Amino acid sequence: MSTIQLSPADASLPKGSLVLVTGANGYIASHIVDQVLLAGYHVRGTVRDAAKAAWTTEVFNSRHEAGTYSAVVVPDMAVDGAFDDAVKGVHGIIHPASVLSFSADPAAVIPDTISGVTSLLRSAATSSTVKSFVLTSSSVAAGNPAPDNHSFEVTTSTWNEAAIAEAWSVTSAPFPPSHPNAVYSASKAESEKALWAFAEKEKPSFKVNAVLPDANFGPALNPAGGLSTGGWITGFATKSNVEFVKSLPPGWYVNVVDTARIHVAALLSKSISNERIYASAAPYTWNQILAILRRLYPEKDFVDDLPGAELSGMGVPTERGAEVLREYYGRPGWVSLEDTVKENVPTLE
Repeated sequence: MSTIQLSPADASLPKGSLVLVTGANGYIASHIVDQVLLAGYHVRGTVRDAAKAAWTTEVFNSRHEAGTYSAVVVPDMAVDGAFDDAVKGVHGIIHPASVLSFSADPAAVIPDTISGVTSLLRSAATSSTVKSFVLTSSSVAAGNPAPDNHSFEVTTSTWNEAAIAEAWSVTSAPFPPSHPNAVYSASKAESEKALWAFAEKEKPSFKVNAVLPDANFGPALNPAGGLSTGGWITGFATKSNVEFVKSLPPGWYVNVVDTARIHVAALLSKSISNERIYASAAPYTWNQILAILRRLYPEKDFVDDLPGAELSGMGVPTERGAEVLREYYGRPGWVSLEDTVKENVPTLE
């Protein structure tokens, strides 16, 4: 397994330093923890309750040197000072944790997501040891595919103002069916905006970056299996979430390990500072995924191709993320969709 290739002169943190990763039991966050440990650093992972920490401690202590990972409980990240103890002695911070309730009520999601970012930033600013901060944002912070899937481009300067307006346009029940998606997108946009506003106003002593992934597929470190987007392909293959998949707009995929590697490079390299880096490999359709599943498991029966499946019309700047993978990990670029599906569904009962 490749690890980051970083010259000592470009390293923002010395090897063996302690890195805080929030929501360490999450699908993306767990891979970030894995890659930070693989790079030779120690990790303190936050979880909302002790029960969620059990599998992380077991898995990371089995995959890496015992004692290099520990978990701490932060029950409510939106509380001011929630991370004061967690940041003590920490040299770098990666913040994947977010409000994932998918509530349709913007007041139940957006303020707490913003507070989670600003509370952590304020705690980090009180520490003399923190040198680097990376936020896990999302491609939906920049834009969502249009309902008619017309072509448009997002850039490193694009914000999803449409989702913010839509999310706050209805603040009490009954909510439109699409409202949870608008609220989630708005929460990612508003919380990332809060990061850059803090950096501009407070001018902290640490560097900041944001990584904007799209749909993450690939292996799951949690013994219970894939979580979040990591469970989409398995559910589709077993026909347990076909209707949900049919409701998804056209999107882009990324291998979750590629996402984690970009986070780690953004954390550790002095050369990467004040950047928004998209973690999106390529647009995909579920019919492409079906074709791969049929090749992998010719004896299995899958659903028929979905009618009207088309690639996303939203253009995403992918080259910077691919450049980071090449420069820091010696990778040819993004992990292919075929290999990603293989890793996501290594077996199929």
